[in-house]
Amino acid sequence: MYIQPYLSFDGHCDDAIAFYRQALDAEVVMLMRFGEGPGGSAECPGGAAPPADKVMHACLQIGQTQVFLSDGFSAGKPEFKGISLSLSAADDAEARRLFDALAEGGQIQQPLMPTFFSSGFGMLLDRFGVSWMVVVPGQATG
Repeated sequence: MYIQPYLSFDGHCDDAIAFYRQALDAEVVMLMRFGEGPGGSAECPGGAAPPADKVMHACLQIGQTQVFLSDGFSAGKPEFKGISLSLSAADDAEARRLFDALAEGGQIQQPLMPTFFSSGFGMLLDRFGVSWMVVVPGQATG
């Protein structure tokens, strides 16, 4: 058994996919738009059909993990509360590259820095409001 994150970007999924492809070298494994599904297969609250050009379901390969994404009901601003995605980097240089790329247009909550449990750890909200923790595992500082 394993858990896969499923993120709903409320109408901004194409932008998120492009961002993660650039920032994390993510690969699009699959992408289906609402207009490609069988007619009447999805409804937004209130009974309206979701916009045909919006992402119904996508899968990104990020390192060894697959992350699912969608536009959901395309209602506006996505909200990601009470959860963070933890990204393990191979070394300090990779941690810096990933942290800086994810932080572009976002908000740094804790700068990437050495801690008692890692040679590099930082936290941020990316430009979509997704919370990330970037860590170099198993390399504690003195």
